[in-house]
Amino acid sequence: MAVALTSVVSLAACAKDSGGTGGGGTNSAQGSGCTLATPPADAAATTSTTTSDKKVDASALKVGLAYDIGGRGDASFNDAAAAGLDKAKSDLGVKEIKETTAAPNEADSAKEARLRQLAQDGYNPIITVGFAYAPALGKVAKEFPNTKFAIVDSAVDGAANVTPLTFTEEQGSFLVGVIAAYKSKSCHVGFVGGVKVPLIQKFQAGFDLGAKTAAKDIKIEEQYITPAGDFTGFQAPDKGKLKAEGELAAGADVIYQAAGNSGKGIFDAVKAKSGAWAIGVDSDQYKQPGVADDKDIILSSMMKRVDVAVFDFLRAVAGNDLSALPKVFDLAAGGVDYSTSGGKVDDIKKVVDAYKAQIVSGAIKVPTVPAGS
Repeated sequence: MAVALTSVVSLAACAKDSGGTGGGGTNSAQGSGCTLATPPADAAATTSTTTSDKKVDASALKVGLAYDIGGRGDASFNDAAAAGLDKAKSDLGVKEIKETTAAPNEADSAKEARLRQLAQDGYNPIITVGFAYAPALGKVAKEFPNTKFAIVDSAVDGAANVTPLTFTEEQGSFLVGVIAAYKSKSCHVGFVGGVKVPLIQKFQAGFDLGAKTAAKDIKIEEQYITPAGDFTGFQAPDKGKLKAEGELAAGADVIYQAAGNSGKGIFDAVKAKSGAWAIGVDSDQYKQPGVADDKDIILSSMMKRVDVAVFDFLRAVAGNDLSALPKVFDLAAGGVDYSTSGGKVDDIKKVVDAYKAQIVSGAIKVPTVPAGS
């Protein structure tokens, strides 16, 4: 995959601290310890959103939302869903809502019971947050064919009343991989995933390729908090901190985390290491109250716009037009992106946006599986 990219993106090395070429500005490479590739020429990435200006009244909806483990307040994945729900309350007039949360490593039967109770109580639509709900939803959706369901990060085959809300996490992760390469003084970065499952490996795959496209000599540490099947990795800040400390001790000075509530521990580890940076995930974590103590070391966040997907789904249900939703929330649809809060990547924004335009145009294809997996 990296070989294929060379036909699109020139990897001709430029001198360290040269400022790069092709729109990064004279300071775009300043401070990087890597030999940076020549970035693509300046280009504007054409993106769109699914939300129209047509007024929709959703006050009659009775919305159920089932969070993944960690629930509202995780400063990451679930809080992104919560933000979409809150926007639907303020902008669409949604009034009646019930929110529930999964427990770590709970049985599918517990998820079935949670969703079945929501449906029996008349909640419609019902949104499930996280791929772990897929088996349970596959059963419950058949029992309630007149209830509209949505699932974030998965799909349910053969269920016409279930709308998948999926994302190209790898595309947004590519962009923060570029940021990591440009901001690393040691040309050594790290990735910490919560649980080693295919979804989180998409984050790793994009990050790896973005970093290596920007700097082919970069070194990348890769760790997962727990193996597949043990979902406590998304809610173990202490274990996340240990993984991050190991990567920092190995020489990494920029760490990207895709670990849910465990990200707080990763941020704490980075903050304790002089000169190190962290990259957040899902929400714009620089703005999240739950990690406010660490905002000074957050370079950027890979924003997975679950908030947009949740809001757009509720709007589409209220307007009786689910066909308006994109089949996947990708970079072109504004479903993923990178944040600039705090101004720490302002000096390289043109470079990152040039790579972004290459992905949107299709010139850069980002894999969903890490190399060697």
